[in-house]
Amino acid sequence: MKKDRQSSVLRIIASTDVETQNQLILELAKVGFESTQATVSRDIKELQLIKELTSRGTYRYVVSNRPDTLNHIARLKTIFKESVTSYTNAQNIVVIKTLPGLAPAACGAIDSMGIRDLVGSIAGDDTGFLAMSDVVAAERFCREIEDMLTRAVPARDQGVGNVDQGVESRE
Repeated sequence: MKKDRQSSVLRIIASTDVETQNQLILELAKVGFESTQATVSRDIKELQLIKELTSRGTYRYVVSNRPDTLNHIARLKTIFKESVTSYTNAQNIVVIKTLPGLAPAACGAIDSMGIRDLVGSIAGDDTGFLAMSDVVAAERFCREIEDMLTRAVPARDQGVGNVDQGVESRE
């Protein structure tokens, strides 16, 4: 449903100058999608839509073609990889340790990744607490952190993601 709705959003903005979220809600209703403002707002964010000035002096939604916007998730993962030094879970809480001053950036990156079972996060200077929905979700996320930190060979070459180079696994 979400994928179909978002595909419809892209078709609508390609064929119609949509100026507001309310106008987009009305256009979606015409093609069979009843949506709320909150849903449309999330779709706009996830689809990386921006407003562009038209030749008539009005604005319309378009897909951003800025490389920094298109690579947003990759940048977030890089921030995470470069700041986390260790992690573990305690029940449904995942605790991450970072280089000094980088816990807010790491938690911000995690918050922006759209992790399904993440309830919320709190960051201090070098420690972040991630509340997961349950113990299984916390354990699964620790495995995902391990994968993220060790996946790319170039990251290891840069001293990121390898236990021998300073990143402690939870085990």
